Amino acid sequence: MKDILEKLEHRRGHARLGGGKKRIDAQHKRGKLTARERIALLLDRNSFEEFDMFVEHRCDEFGMAQTKIPGDGVVTGWGTVNGRTAFVFAKDFTVFGGSLSETHALKMTKIQDMALRARAPIIGLFDAGGARIQEGVAALGGYGEVFKRNVIASGVIPQISVIMGPCAGGDVYSPAMTDFIFMVEGTSYMFVTGPDVVKTVTNEVVTSEELGGAGVHTTKSGVADGAYENDVECLLQMRRLIDFLPANNADGVPEWPSFDDADREDRSLDTLVPENPNKPYDMKELILKVVDEGDFFEIQPSFGKNMVTGFGRIAGRTVGFVANQPMVLAGVLDTDASRKAARFVRFCDAFKIPIVTFVDVPGFLPGTAQEYGGLIKHGAKLLFAYSQASVPLVTLITRKAFGGAYDVMASKHIGGDVNYAWPTAQIAVMGAKGAVEIIFRQDIGDAEKIAQRTREYEERFLSPFAAAERGYIDEVIQPHSTRRRIARALAMLKHKQVEMPGRKHDNLPL
Repeated sequence: MKDILEKLEHRRGHARLGGGKKRIDAQHKRGKLTARERIALLLDRNSFEEFDMFVEHRCDEFGMAQTKIPGDGVVTGWGTVNGRTAFVFAKDFTVFGGSLSETHALKMTKIQDMALRARAPIIGLFDAGGARIQEGVAALGGYGEVFKRNVIASGVIPQISVIMGPCAGGDVYSPAMTDFIFMVEGTSYMFVTGPDVVKTVTNEVVTSEELGGAGVHTTKSGVADGAYENDVECLLQMRRLIDFLPANNADGVPEWPSFDDADREDRSLDTLVPENPNKPYDMKELILKVVDEGDFFEIQPSFGKNMVTGFGRIAGRTVGFVANQPMVLAGVLDTDASRKAARFVRFCDAFKIPIVTFVDVPGFLPGTAQEYGGLIKHGAKLLFAYSQASVPLVTLITRKAFGGAYDVMASKHIGGDVNYAWPTAQIAVMGAKGAVEIIFRQDIGDAEKIAQRTREYEERFLSPFAAAERGYIDEVIQPHSTRRRIARALAMLKHKQVEMPGRKHDNLPL
């Protein structure tokens, strides 16, 4: 029996070495951790249970029969993150460059199926060179099986993709269908076709970083939700993110002990909004002063900066925050901001995460670039997402809420449950100057009359009371009481139920 146990440990030791010490050293020289080192950082200490450690590929073509390495380029299993179950697969770049083979894909689909059955999150750590060319269509078939499971699990369990090295070709589509994508600066990149193919087809000369690096996907394309300086920081932040997320679409949000009084007041909020309506202020300051212990996990902080999205907690329970950012483009809605917020709202709704919306929006961004870029459809996505949401919706208007953007930002008319406003709120079709010049265009030459009309318009419409008179605003509240009022509203809405008409699925304006 002792000999058998020793053989088992020897085989395990061999499998854990992956592609061998030389390739592990090469991985470290690139500033990257190995697959197992990454899993050890992501999961609680000694909680990882590995599956399929001894799986090898079955390919005999192109001399592959003589090159077989246990694990076949991906490490799979489950463990816990702060005591909560999570499934994980990590591509092992030291084994065939992490390329996907038929058996490699079978390991992935097994863990995907297990995560779905267990109703627990799944995290994929990507560091791979795409399909294993020697296996041809068998590898492509494996990709298809992975993709199909991404779709089946969507909206049922959280799926997180972390790009920690190359991610090209077929490998990029699985992350694209998951809920969140995060990258590592300087060592990761994503693209469908690499620089060599781009040069051949379009004659463009571009580097991997310029084509699909973290900077590109966090600021320009919006494909990635965030990027971190190195593997260690990235994985620690993933642990923090998982703490905010429900295990599945039925369990509801996690509840953590909070040392922050839900009734806490903050007098500094009374002076957050400047007296000059055209002067910006930082909406993140409001979020940080409302959430438990100032703990806010922002999603896509470098993309569509005129919109802020992310997770916080109120009274120990996760809340999704959507907020216009007056510091960038005056908080206006454009294509990027609308798309960013719509996707976030749909995620929160799928996983029963209440949504708090902070509104300071002067309207939609005008211009040919926006119209040619499909602003109408992108703006409609956000409108559609809020209108469809059945989770608790609490909205606070801090300052401007003009035009159609007022409706879109979780107004009472499209499903807002509790809609508050600060006394500084201005709710109208447009700003006073533009409105007066349209209504009283015959008086444009008379500066005194126009000034008087402007004052009259401001007194009547540029306040929250015209909306409050009609019940569109439930209450005009003191800024310093914002946290308490939101916490009470969320507690009241905890068991909200909404009946929706039966249908196969909606037709989101994609």
